[in-house]
Amino acid sequence: MRFTKMQGLGNDYVYVDLFEEPMPADLQALAAAISDRHFGVGSDGLILIGPSGLADARMRMFNADGSESEMCGNGVRCVAKYVYDHGIAHRPRVTIETGRGVLTLEIEARADRAERIRVDMGAPILQAAEIPTSLPGNPPVNAPLEVDGQTLAVTCVSMGNPHAVIYVDNVAGYPVERLGAAIEHHAAFPRRVNAHFVEVVGFGEVKMRTWERGSGITLACGTGACAVCVAGVLTGRTGRKLLAHLPGGPLELEWASDTAPVFMTGPAVEVFTGEWPEA
Repeated sequence: MRFTKMQGLGNDYVYVDLFEEPMPADLQALAAAISDRHFGVGSDGLILIGPSGLADARMRMFNADGSESEMCGNGVRCVAKYVYDHGIAHRPRVTIETGRGVLTLEIEARADRAERIRVDMGAPILQAAEIPTSLPGNPPVNAPLEVDGQTLAVTCVSMGNPHAVIYVDNVAGYPVERLGAAIEHHAAFPRRVNAHFVEVVGFGEVKMRTWERGSGITLACGTGACAVCVAGVLTGRTGRKLLAHLPGGPLELEWASDTAPVFMTGPAVEVFTGEWPEA
């Protein structure tokens, strides 16, 4: 099976082109095996790029533990780069079908290769039942969550997948691994949740670290950065244009109004290609 390794701000996935390759038999097992950083290719998960009846291509995403997720912001930018660079849809604007619906992405190219991509991520989902979470509020803003013997103030947003945003004073020294795992599996989140820990630098700038559902600590989370932009507005901490510094690099976010989509702009990089042996 031919594959391509790609990354957006270090959030890396193995991509399989179903325009050329047959559908793998056991996607959950393949995702877990190919993502293993010691015995596999090494990645945060597996993403399939295939034909769509609604868009230029369809994206399916599997986490490193084999579970399927609805959406990945860094991943969809890489899918757009792939379909542009490989001639599936070599246009300045492409559409990708995801678990979030059909997204439109604008390509910034250099030397006829996609370099930066601006994504219309759709409007945030703010109803607690649709996020989903049992925390109070529509959306839950600064809702108390008991975790590991302490009470955290959590703001919840869905960008097609669920996010919990926690503001902290010093994100670099925060125990993300310990608390991230506890938050992901907390009973308040029936489909688990991505946990983001955010330090406000200024009204238009934050630092953030992420514990991703099914993958653990990652260098970046695009949908999470979008959720952080929305949470900043909801809590009054930051404005509608935001520069988010993630461990893998910066993302630019904009949420123009309460009914508007969130726009995310960032890079996408093809790392290498290879072959995965058949079982």
